[in-house]
Amino acid sequence: MAQSKVMSPAQRILSRIGSITVAILVVALLGGAWLIGRFGSDTPVGYTDDLEHFKYGSLGSEHEFGVPYWIWRALPELFADKLPGKGWESVGFVFEKGKNLPVGMSQRRYLGFDVVWLNCAFCHAGTVRETARSEPKVYTAMPANTFDFRAFMRFLFATGEDRRFTPRNVLRQIKVIRQREGLDDLPLIDRLVLRFYGIYYMRERILTLRDRLNFLKEQPEWGPGRVDTFNPLKAYFNFPADQLAKEERIGTTDFPSIWNQGQRETLKMNLHWDGNNVSLEERNRSAAMGTGITPPTGDRRSLKRVADWLRDLAAPPYPFSINKELAAQGAPIYKRYCAECHGADGKDFRGEQVGKVVPIAQIGTDRRRLDSYTYDVAVNQNLIFAGYGEERFSHFRKTFGYANSPLDGAWLRAPYLHNGSVPTLRDLLEPSDKRPKTFYRGYDVYDQKEVGFVSDVSEENGREYFRYNTEEPGNSNQGHEGKRYGTELSAAEKDALVEYLKTF
Repeated sequence: MAQSKVMSPAQRILSRIGSITVAILVVALLGGAWLIGRFGSDTPVGYTDDLEHFKYGSLGSEHEFGVPYWIWRALPELFADKLPGKGWESVGFVFEKGKNLPVGMSQRRYLGFDVVWLNCAFCHAGTVRETARSEPKVYTAMPANTFDFRAFMRFLFATGEDRRFTPRNVLRQIKVIRQREGLDDLPLIDRLVLRFYGIYYMRERILTLRDRLNFLKEQPEWGPGRVDTFNPLKAYFNFPADQLAKEERIGTTDFPSIWNQGQRETLKMNLHWDGNNVSLEERNRSAAMGTGITPPTGDRRSLKRVADWLRDLAAPPYPFSINKELAAQGAPIYKRYCAECHGADGKDFRGEQVGKVVPIAQIGTDRRRLDSYTYDVAVNQNLIFAGYGEERFSHFRKTFGYANSPLDGAWLRAPYLHNGSVPTLRDLLEPSDKRPKTFYRGYDVYDQKEVGFVSDVSEENGREYFRYNTEEPGNSNQGHEGKRYGTELSAAEKDALVEYLKTF
């Protein structure tokens, strides 16, 4: 009968070491797999509907600027004293019923957390009310008429500077919110990561961004519906702000509308307010960078989906009554004075000068935006996607005026001119010395007579609206006036023309 081999003490030790090693390897592999699954994710919240994707879909901005969702929820409560009113709504974010994120805010599961940041709709979605008692209706691809980007940034910077921005305070506020909604506290691993890394990191990112954009303090307030697009880009290029020429330091304009992009591409129109690019694809990627994406972090599939949807997206029709007889009287007036530069009508953009750049001496509008985009910016912008093959920008250029734009959805594009300095279409048909010198922005009740938003309301239900002063640098309401621009028409002719423009 064979006897089992007896291991020596040394062999037993080696066997145990081997078993322990295997166990450690198994645990390490399982732990590594768990860590990868827990913290290696990069998955956006998806939407099957293109409209919902435009409003809430991710373009990839969360990779660079993502704020953990529960911190986003906590900030306006923890730092309520830093906001102009209650909640995110006080800086103009629009919340649809049943949504915890505003229109223009996307969410992505990234590095183990649900993080949120901006997408196209934060600049290109707004609201309209028929009366002060009406519920606001959201319109997409219009200028974001209520959103005050500068106030939003000012709030974030103020939180970063505040001593209350500590892991203890932030996590405590998150717990309060979750309990209020019937949820348990965050998982332990989430709390540990946020306590010892995430919250400190976020605060440092906020303060770094504040320092890079510190030059904005020298600019007049933007107000709702406006942004300086290209001066922050100079910070991206590390241009020293204190060495910029004085005339290029202010370039604030209105957010544009973005309907019917396909026709603009087909007709090879000059895009952006100053017509600095004829490539729709480059315009779209450049605009997406304004949400926070970079060449390596942008979600190209998502951006293409948005761009494809916008190609044929028509402007929404005017929702209020139109005097058809009066509008018919306005049609020949439009054809005589407007069609050459702005297109045959709101759907047919053909016209000899449509999409072409008009010299600043001819149009006479505020030149600050034109001067802010310099030759140096164009050269550097054409290098942004260097190394990405055909994606590299190659069409950006310096121009010497502003581009004629089609007037699709003209009723939703108030206030008017590139800098939003004229509150209504009817005001635009007056010489500049008769246009309002000051008015209020951010109010979304519609002025059906003058065609634009009601602009004489300074406050409603405790919310104060932004007082726009045309005397501030970059805010001039001059230009686009004289016989060729219709400001010498009779009052009756102006009324007829405005009525016709409601049909666009």
